[in-house]
Amino acid sequence: MPLTKDKKATVIKSFTGSEKNTGSIEGQIALLTERISQISTHLQANKKDFSTHRGLMQLVGKRKRLLNYLQKTNLTGYRQLIEKLGLRK
Repeated sequence: MPLTKDKKATVIKSFTGSEKNTGSIEGQIALLTERISQISTHLQANKKDFSTHRGLMQLVGKRKRLLNYLQKTNLTGYRQLIEKLGLRK
């Protein structure tokens, strides 16, 4: 199930500070993380859904590329985002 408009707005607002700033790297990474968690729960129930698994791997790769870009351009923002999302330890 895709993210609702309200859910997207709350995620964007909590990570960027404004609902209108949808293009920021932090907001994009937060939305991807939300979609990845939803798809992961779907795949736990539907283990043989291989096309969704491929889509999940594409989303994880996209998030990784965005995180690498953020790490190169804004290291403090990268560290804050990782801490807030709880991605790495």
